[in-house]
Amino acid sequence: MRAETTRSMFRAAAILAGFAVVGALLVAITWQSTAERIAENERAFLLRSLTDVLPDGAYDNAVHEDAITVTDRELLGTDDPVTVYRARRDRQPVAAVLTPVAPGGYSGPIRLLVGVLEDGTLSGVRVVAHRETPGLGDKIEVERDDWILDFTGRRLGQPPREQWAVQRDGGVFDQFTGATITARAVVSAVRDALIYFEANRDRLFSTPAGTHGLAATPDEEGQE
Repeated sequence: MRAETTRSMFRAAAILAGFAVVGALLVAITWQSTAERIAENERAFLLRSLTDVLPDGAYDNAVHEDAITVTDRELLGTDDPVTVYRARRDRQPVAAVLTPVAPGGYSGPIRLLVGVLEDGTLSGVRVVAHRETPGLGDKIEVERDDWILDFTGRRLGQPPREQWAVQRDGGVFDQFTGATITARAVVSAVRDALIYFEANRDRLFSTPAGTHGLAATPDEEGQE
């Protein structure tokens, strides 16, 4: 009787192990068959997003390949390295696209693309990831509202730096009813990205592509 019970337990264990192996194989096969497609979709999204924040026909290089990563927690909103893409024409600087984080979103960090022309003028801003409230905070998406387009053409000094804020805080940017925190976080992040660009402009364009973790120099860190 005991031997029969033992055999039954071994059979059950063997069946479960078989299901586990088959399940793991199916997951591995599915991942392998979709990884390339996912990577291609991510690349297409990146290229489309970069095009959205850069002026048409102003550059002739492969912007997505001319990239470095930089670090500056105070001005770029994260301890993690932030990618900066460079647009050039005849090898001369045209614009940089920074990818800062707005850490003060209502529901968490908001990831941005901030395009800045070589003279410091914003060429475009887009939100690429967020978890803000649908119907309120998601108006930062260009697909939901044209609010984000108000940044294009602005720069530090236009408006004056103290007016880089939502209207409720004495600034010039509209806020959303019920979602002021979201708009405030994005405005602050874009302003800080411009401050970072102004302080590091020359190094951003002269650093070789592929450089990782370029940090602000001590006298530039936190500069306003």
